[in-house]
Amino acid sequence: MAKGRREMRGIDSSSMADIAFLLLIFFLVTTTIANDKGLTLKLPPHPDDKEDIEIKFKEKNIFKILINSSDKLLVENEGLDDPKKIRQMVKEHVLNRGANPNLSESPDKAIVSLKANRGTSYKMFIAVYNECQGAYYDIYAERAGVTNKRWREIASDLGNPENKAIYLKAREGIPMAISIAEPN
Repeated sequence: MAKGRREMRGIDSSSMADIAFLLLIFFLVTTTIANDKGLTLKLPPHPDDKEDIEIKFKEKNIFKILINSSDKLLVENEGLDDPKKIRQMVKEHVLNRGANPNLSESPDKAIVSLKANRGTSYKMFIAVYNECQGAYYDIYAERAGVTNKRWREIASDLGNPENKAIYLKAREGIPMAISIAEPN
């Protein structure tokens, strides 16, 4: 080697792995993962798993709600503009107890059938479903002597024996029967 030439030194990369590891840990710790919330629905069994059971319902016990691909509502074969009106209609149907011959015979036989078209928006489907579910919550809350909001708090904390007793008493004889039909 010539006397005036110096050897080029490279960049020391011995700590690069440590830095990369620390950055990885930093991003893992600081990143939050979004928890998407969905509907808490009990899904029916797979068609292959269920037995051939024929159940017949009287037509008057079924409260029919249809939503088309244009988000138009058809409730009991009549057009409806505002989904918020469904709540009161469902309550009348469920709590009829045979008074009106066109509505359900009793709360335990009442069924709300919700059917949507494949083109129905999620927003409209959820709005209608919430009104149906809200009608049942109103019924249960009224039976328990609490507000709808308080009822939902009770229903979300069934580990508390007092809440569970209120919950069971309010729901007794009135199952939440909301049937979601397969879209067409």
